[in-house]
Amino acid sequence: MIDLLAYEKELYSEGYEFIAGTDEAGRGPLAGPVVAAAVILPKNTIITGVNDSKQLTEKKRNVLFDIINEKALAVGVAFIDNKKIDEINILEASRLAMMEAIKKLKIKAQYVLSDAMPMNIDVPVKPIIKGDALSESIAAASIIAKVTRDRYMDEMDKIYPEYGFKKHKGYPTKAHIEAIKKYGITDIHRKTFKPIKTMLIEQISFDF
Repeated sequence: MIDLLAYEKELYSEGYEFIAGTDEAGRGPLAGPVVAAAVILPKNTIITGVNDSKQLTEKKRNVLFDIINEKALAVGVAFIDNKKIDEINILEASRLAMMEAIKKLKIKAQYVLSDAMPMNIDVPVKPIIKGDALSESIAAASIIAKVTRDRYMDEMDKIYPEYGFKKHKGYPTKAHIEAIKKYGITDIHRKTFKPIKTMLIEQISFDF
């Protein structure tokens, strides 16, 4: 049984009190933003059911989303849109989203645990590989980020109903790729991601 507070307990023992976990959602989709969250939980808080958001059902994530927001000392959320992703690449956009989410915390973090993301900020950062399955704080952030992004994509589904965003949230499913081929590229699509990038190159070649 993994102790999801192991990293936090070690930091508490060193005198840190406000430990933020941070994670992002939306690295892989062809459309929409990458969303990051940062969460500071009260000392030694365990929220039953909290785990890597990808391991939870949508219903369970939604329930935990409310509980985390209720119990957390501070929650910060940041969106980096598709245009910025195309400009700086998805890795840097994910890093920027996490840094922005940390800045939005109403309590300044004394230490940050991140899901495998090094960051150059004014407090110590410990990147943990698979951190969303190993740290309560990071897992809580992963749930906030995932639910926030999914709800945003549900809203995009109302604006672009032909694309099925409510079902696939912008990920590269067969149905999504077929919709792009049929209806074209929208303002929220990432133009540097394949197969969209390939489609644009082919379109330019065809135009010439």
